Parts: sequence; C-alpha cells; structure tokens
Amino acid sequence: MKIFISGGTGFVGGHLCRELLSRGHQLRLLSHSARVSDADAVEYMPGDVTSEGSCLKGAAGCDAIINLVGIIREFPQRGVTFSALHVEATRNMIEAAKQNRIERYLQMSALGSRPGAVSGYHRSKYQAEELVVSSGLDYTIFRPSLVFGPEDAFVNMIAGFISRFSAVPVIGDGTYRLQPIAADDVARCFALSLEKPETSGKAFNLCGPDRLNYLEIVDVVAKVLGRSFVLKIKNPLILMKLATSILEQFPFYPVTSDQITMLLEESICDGSWQGTFGFDPTGFEEGIRKYLR
Repeated sequence: MKIFISGGTGFVGGHLCRELLSRGHQLRLLSHSARVSDADAVEYMPGDVTSEGSCLKGAAGCDAIINLVGIIREFPQRGVTFSALHVEATRNMIEAAKQNRIERYLQMSALGSRPGAVSGYHRSKYQAEELVVSSGLDYTIFRPSLVFGPEDAFVNMIAGFISRFSAVPVIGDGTYRLQPIAADDVARCFALSLEKPETSGKAFNLCGPDRLNYLEIVDVVAKVLGRSFVLKIKNPLILMKLATSILEQFPFYPVTSDQITMLLEESICDGSWQGTFGFDPTGFEEGIRKYLR
C-alpha cells in the first residue's frame, strides 16, 4: 500500500514510518523542505499541510492517507494556530482524499477531545474529528493519552530537571493522573488499522497500562535515572494560573493556560482498545528505561 502522511517527519511520525515500512508499505511524507530519503520506500514531498494544493499533489497515486499533524501550543503571530493546524489542515487532507479517490483515512486526535471541551486544543481536535466523521471516507480516529518515546518532550523535560537540579517544579498538588502510552504502541495501532476492517468508522482512546499521577511519574523517571531523592517544588495553582496568563505570550515561557487546563482535566482511559488490536502495551517504566540515561 502507498500511504500519504502529513506529520510523518515528527515525533510520532518517525515511529509510525518505521512500523509501516516493516510491514512492506511505501510512504510519501509531506515535508517543509526537500529531503533525500535513505530508504527506497520513502518519498519526501515539499509542501505544507495548510496548503490544499500541497495535499492534493501529495495524495496523488496513493492508497491511504494518515494525518498526524498537531501542535500543543499556538503562536498566532507566526500563523501557528489550532484552527490552522488542526481544523483547516484536516479539511485539506480530507479534500485531498476525495479529489484523489482515496477511501482509507486515519486521523490523529487526542484523548479529551469531545463536545464542549474546555481547552482550545481539545475543542479544535474535536472540530477536526467532526470533519472526518462527516467526510464519507473510510476513517479511523485515534485519541492517545500522553505519548512517550526517545524524542518526547514531556518525559525528557522531567528527566532534564532531575539530572540538572535534582528538583522538578509541580503545578498545583501534582495528583492529576495520566496514562502514558509508548509511541511504538500508537504506531502499531495505526498500522494494524490498515489491516483490520473492523476499525473502520470508529474512534479509539489509546492509553498505556499504568495510571499514574504527576508526582508518581516524576518518581518513576527518577528511579530510572538512579536518583533516590528528587525535590518536588509545588507551585500553588492560583499563582501558576495568574503568572501564566501574563507570561504565556512570550515563547520562552514553558507552559500555557490551555496546557494547565488539560493537565488538571487528566488523561486516562479504560484500555478497551486492546480488545480490537490484540496486544499488551508497554509499561511506562519499562518503556522509558530504553532511552533515558
């Protein structure tokens, strides 16, 4: 199968490309710049997912489309917004599928996307889902919890704090829960869905086997790094929200009000996706031991 992928050069995209190549697929990746492939089965096509023309051209001659594009933070002055990268980009990819008579379409969403979502991130992801569902395509949607892997931002950020300072800042009391899932497991679900007709027309919440609060995640990362003690610096929630509302306009500030909202909402699921895809996901500690030092 020849597959057109937007977001294939990103974090999850790298894992997905390796999984798809191992299953014999050919890939065409939408890329911001021309690149030379180191694999005969991978083609890089210069373009931008916010350009309908790029998507139409990229999808030509393909058998399936995968849209992985997503941002966690907006930079409106650069045109980097949830509306542009989640909603309009999805609209372009759907149109590319229709114009090129491609039926199979896979979409990356996020756990927590739903009608009436509080955060702008989740609202835009749900708007994109609605476009997919109403498209008439043979679709599957995936909503992962926190995704971890060698090039992730979240776990490596915590590891960086522990390695440099033996201390980690905590927003509020740190008892909000997450259910991290390995990037390889997310990639495997995407690849398997191309082989499983029963995934058509469905959305799957993806999460790992370990339901951990933020403080427990810090402890696991510290354990893997061989640190017996890490100072957890709890920052009062009301002060964090106030400071963030003022400072989030500056790129150097590491968190936004939207991200705080999502963190407090938690990101957990019941794991029912395993009944369809038939494999046990990697445990958090086991997974991060493969890449943290």
